[in-house]
Amino acid sequence: MNAQIEAFLEMIGVERGAARNTLDAYRRDLTDFSEFLAARDVEARAAHHEDIEAFAQDLSVRGLSGTTIARRRAALRQFYQFAVSEGWCPDDPTTRWDGPKRARTLPKTADVTDIDALLIAATGLKGWKALRAACLIELVYGCGLRVSELVGLPMRAVPKPETAAMRVKGKGGKERLVPLGSHARHALDAWLDVRALSLPEGAQGSEAGKFVFPAKGKAGHFGRREFARLLDGLAIEAGLDPKKMSPHVLRHAFATHLVEGGADLRSVQVMLGHADIATTQIYTHVADARLTELVTQNHPLAIRTKKGP
Repeated sequence: MNAQIEAFLEMIGVERGAARNTLDAYRRDLTDFSEFLAARDVEARAAHHEDIEAFAQDLSVRGLSGTTIARRRAALRQFYQFAVSEGWCPDDPTTRWDGPKRARTLPKTADVTDIDALLIAATGLKGWKALRAACLIELVYGCGLRVSELVGLPMRAVPKPETAAMRVKGKGGKERLVPLGSHARHALDAWLDVRALSLPEGAQGSEAGKFVFPAKGKAGHFGRREFARLLDGLAIEAGLDPKKMSPHVLRHAFATHLVEGGADLRSVQVMLGHADIATTQIYTHVADARLTELVTQNHPLAIRTKKGP
């Protein structure tokens, strides 16, 4: 099944522009299914509905989350649709797999005071690392960048001084314009002034020079895990819970604060790079939940009700 998996992944990578993370996740999902079939002595092209049902049940027994199961279902359904179109399989055995209904969970977010605390903590870092940390935080919170977009930001994306927007390449290689606020612009300019100090020496420096946040290593730029660890350290220094602070949380905070401030969903969708506005609509629920909490905690009638007459 390995050859078929690689052919499928090549197809969705080339024709659909699937991101590297998606390809890696689908490869793991399909390899897991292949191993499950091997244990049952069944070939992928001969799999039936009963095999798919058994696999779905096995995923639940293993305690996988609804989100993970839903992704594996999506990977399998797309794989078999491709397999049928290529003539590898006579029919699609996944058509009866409805999958679990996922509860709509609200994304974690952060308050403006949390962001300020992180930026203050960043000033305690040594030398150029303080300016790099501040720039990373300002760009992910001020522009709503995905962490992969942020750390891999190329130098060609840096806008001219008179330009108030930055061109970012997101999922599937799609480009979008992201507004660059005054705080983010100032942090970016301050970092670019000292960026040369972070460039690796020799051949690595040549490759790393292509990125806004250069670093040693094969990728040539600052890594996602490094940024996550940086935020953990800054959160601890700021007296915040590091478990509640991550690059994704800062991106969610960007969108939530925009919606709370009255921004329309379509604009937020474009800035976040969401293909479907249904994905962006979650932030209306976040804003509603925060407003409800605000009223519950601060309105005189709500306080009196909690304390009793």
